[in-house]
Amino acid sequence: MRFMVIVKGNEDTERGVLPTEQELAEMGAYNEELVRAGVMLAGEGLHPSSRGARVRFAADGSATVVDGPFAETKELVAGFWILQVSSREEVLEWVKKAPFRSGEVEVRQVFESDDFGDAMTPELREQEDRMRATVAEQQGS
Repeated sequence: MRFMVIVKGNEDTERGVLPTEQELAEMGAYNEELVRAGVMLAGEGLHPSSRGARVRFAADGSATVVDGPFAETKELVAGFWILQVSSREEVLEWVKKAPFRSGEVEVRQVFESDDFGDAMTPELREQEDRMRATVAEQQGS
């Protein structure tokens, strides 16, 4: 099972305040623990929303770009991990070990092909497999 752990933004992350040396060291140690355990697939911090954009889609298919910053910091994402574990309980145990002193993270399971049932036809499964193989190949180079 794969889970996305979403680190919520706050006023500091939106102001572009960078972690201290100690915070970076603690996060590095935590990330190393995740890697050694074989559960971390990805994990990154994100720049503030002032450097981002949102794309809004209308019913007619048109798209409008809205540049950041965005006002509601508690709804913003400051970083993430993708963890592969055997259960919801396991991912929650890992997340509780994160070196945060305040804030909140959200844990959401990533859909797998089997979750889509019959709608995921053999052709669509083959397409998914091809894309995953291509991405893995590109990351290896």
